[in-house]
Amino acid sequence: MSERETSLTGRMKDGAQLYLPGLQPPARTARSRTKTRLYGLADPNKPRDLYPTFAAVHRELKPRTPLPKIEIRFYAFAHLSHTIRLREGKMLVRISDLLESAPETVLEALAQILMRKLYRKPAAARYVERYRRYINRREMAARIETIRRHRGRKRLSGPHGAAYDLEEIYTELNAAYFHGLLPQPRLSWGQVRSRHNLAHFDAAHNAILVSRIFDHPGMPRWVLAYVLYHEMLHIKHPIRHEGARRRIHPPEFQADERRFPRWREAEAFLKKL
Repeated sequence: MSERETSLTGRMKDGAQLYLPGLQPPARTARSRTKTRLYGLADPNKPRDLYPTFAAVHRELKPRTPLPKIEIRFYAFAHLSHTIRLREGKMLVRISDLLESAPETVLEALAQILMRKLYRKPAAARYVERYRRYINRREMAARIETIRRHRGRKRLSGPHGAAYDLEEIYTELNAAYFHGLLPQPRLSWGQVRSRHNLAHFDAAHNAILVSRIFDHPGMPRWVLAYVLYHEMLHIKHPIRHEGARRRIHPPEFQADERRFPRWREAEAFLKKL
């Protein structure tokens, strides 16, 4: 195989595409660009040399393999994403520019995770936890949302579908479960009839997208209502970061979810899609 690639942000792609749970796939926009200088912590005008870090990890993993040429760049992804690939004997590493000022210990952990995924080896728990603790900090979460909002694109087709109107159902749910006080985000049907991503709330773009698999007369309305209600709860209960953990569905979220009269039936229905 002439080229292998792995990305932190999962599904296989080109034989070696892998993702770190909790992160989004790397997205490129017209604004995305490679930073040709690697900035350091003390002096932002002095190039930051990450070669020794990645070289040391490579020697640890492949002690009998010649060290390839390694090119490392900070890159303006639309998400917190990092990629590494082998191409014609050269290792190309792109690191999100959000980590330009990260401590050396965090970049060491990232090097361990990236390179071990490239060579299909498990990363030690201490490296994964160190990396997650850093990116799950409140200020980092705010920066991630900011770059997603400014660099990313969100394709919205609108709330009015062929069979169902998301705005109508949202208004009914808001009155029934939130006293009509939950602010309404942008509502839209997705671009495709996805069975894997049924719906999601995107806080960065303040939007709820629902798969078109629910937009047909044969789909029970109460099932769609449950799916939309679940996403509305993400507005009421934002993701919490506790050390290396991301609390997406905390106990209070789950308690509210069970207020939906037919939640058990809905969950069983969704598992059969």
